[in-house]
Amino acid sequence: MALLMEEGADPITDNEKSDLAAIAAIKESAAIELKEKGNEYVKMGKKHYSEAIDCYTRAITQSALGDYDTSLLYSNRAHVNFLLGNYRRALADAEEAVKLSPANVKAHYRAAKAAFSLELLTEASSFCQSGLEQFPANEELKKLSMQIDSRKKEEENRRAQISKAVAEAKELASSIESRGLKLGKALYQELTGVKKPILDKNKILHWPVLLLYAEVMSSDFIEDFCESDMLSAHLDMISFLL
Repeated sequence: MALLMEEGADPITDNEKSDLAAIAAIKESAAIELKEKGNEYVKMGKKHYSEAIDCYTRAITQSALGDYDTSLLYSNRAHVNFLLGNYRRALADAEEAVKLSPANVKAHYRAAKAAFSLELLTEASSFCQSGLEQFPANEELKKLSMQIDSRKKEEENRRAQISKAVAEAKELASSIESRGLKLGKALYQELTGVKKPILDKNKILHWPVLLLYAEVMSSDFIEDFCESDMLSAHLDMISFLL
């Protein structure tokens, strides 16, 4: 009997061949039934998603279907994992689905969507493009591709802003250090707000300056005091405004 054959051995007798064919048919039927049952669980809503995943997993482990049908199983499981927020698992399943059948358009879309949700923008864009190469008219892929491109531009702008801010901060710190200036703990922020020193395009420092008049319990705040300014000029302006 085929069930008693050693693993890896080839069937010799007609009975063995017949038994193996029957076993394969049973496993294929079970896999198809599990797939359909998984689909039903998905339609029943979120409370049954875990049962759907279990059905798809058991169908996959039957190893009884061809590449395309197995790709559909992985793609379906990717879909449910995505709905549950399991984006890593969804991406892994969708990638496997694409490998098994590059013609599975939903696998490309689900892989791209999962990668996008994980902020893996390069990978997401790659899956979109590979899908559109085969299905250029697919509206879902085109729409997702536009969303990914928009997010990539936003990310590039954000990184550029961060890079600029870091460069400006380093340049300001270097200018303060080169002048031999010492910075202490920030005081009187309730009067000065968040104004900070800046370095202008001519590499001149500008400081916020707070003048305290203890005798009369009063103060003046100069938001932009250039390092080349004379204090008397500002005092004259303050006196004039008073």
